[in-house]
Amino acid sequence: MSPSTNRRLPALLIAASLVLALCLPALAGAHGKGQRGPAPKVHPAHAHHSHGNGHGHSGHHDHPGHGHPGHGHPGNDGRGKQVDVMTRNLYLGADLGPAIAATTPDALSAANGQILREVVHNDFPTRAKGLAQELLTEKPDLVGLQEVALWQTTPLSAAATPIAYDYLPELLAELNKGGPRYDVVVVQEEFDLEAPADYNGLPNDGPLPGFPNAEMLGRLTMRDVILARHGAGVQTWNAEGGNFSTLLEVPILGQPKPIKRGWTETDAKVRGSHPFHFVNTHLEAFQPLIREAQAKELVAPGGPATSSLPVVLVGDLNSDDDTVSFPDTLAYEALVAAGMVERSTDDPLSCCLKASELGVADGGSTADFDHQVDHVMTDDPDDITLRDSEVTGLLPVNGFWNSDHAGVFSSLNLR
Repeated sequence: MSPSTNRRLPALLIAASLVLALCLPALAGAHGKGQRGPAPKVHPAHAHHSHGNGHGHSGHHDHPGHGHPGHGHPGNDGRGKQVDVMTRNLYLGADLGPAIAATTPDALSAANGQILREVVHNDFPTRAKGLAQELLTEKPDLVGLQEVALWQTTPLSAAATPIAYDYLPELLAELNKGGPRYDVVVVQEEFDLEAPADYNGLPNDGPLPGFPNAEMLGRLTMRDVILARHGAGVQTWNAEGGNFSTLLEVPILGQPKPIKRGWTETDAKVRGSHPFHFVNTHLEAFQPLIREAQAKELVAPGGPATSSLPVVLVGDLNSDDDTVSFPDTLAYEALVAAGMVERSTDDPLSCCLKASELGVADGGSTADFDHQVDHVMTDDPDDITLRDSEVTGLLPVNGFWNSDHAGVFSSLNLR
């Protein structure tokens, strides 16, 4: 999500806290650590081959260009020299802003019903087809995913229509049609929120005291995920995730409600390359000082983006040096001060649609992509250089934009 597009992020975070304060006692807390993958794990070879060639930049945002005419991983002569990575924000699927304006239980359940209707309208099963095609076209070896939402409902009355979207298996089903192409390396749960919702708009069909119109509970669980390309010679080990200790806290009814964010990480080798440390993160979107503190956690001694191995960091940083304004620059500047160097393009820019609904008739425009918050970086610029970088998903397909973000792909040389 973008810090400079002042729409869904403040809404999401404040509304999430509002929901948490008012919800029934049915929440499950987010994990402090992610699901640890086996060590080591080889993502087996099959008939498909990856890609890569082109050019790029080193250092700051002085980009010589983007785009590549076609890809094909080098054979044994080039083995161990090329690693392709990607960062992709899937978009959680709704604007939670209506919950901010809710001043009564009825208004809150109506707002949550509107949110669920927007999730349905934004049709992740259709968007997953376009997202999968981006990955299958670019063929990144490792992918960092953000906003991998899980939407669930619990019916409270016979009037409820169940709603369920689990973005991870739906995306994997599209990716792996016809055979395995991507494997899950690690999943990290972030915030997990549940509240009464009036999805059908009918009065007095709910049993909850104070929420007479709420016929269901709606629940959102947010996750970050790393995927590895199956059959491309990718090996991963020491895969895990965690949450930042510095979190945004929004006081609701006098109680501070933390919004959990975090990271996923793994050590990896690709086609016999030197090993490296791959990190995926989604930094705080609303509060720039908390975002900066989270960036500093990443690169502090012993932090997830530090290693005896070269580090490749991808993710939605909600920050940049020259396409956003102060103080939204602070997190990116903290990473640069710690030695991180850009390894992705800002031509074209990759963030973000201003419309919360992603249908082709819902108001989104390519002109909305006017800044950069999705990045690929490294702490070892001498040994990890950029071959090529591309931005994906800048046009709608199948009647929808794939996400409010575009994707960012980088093909890297590892020495």
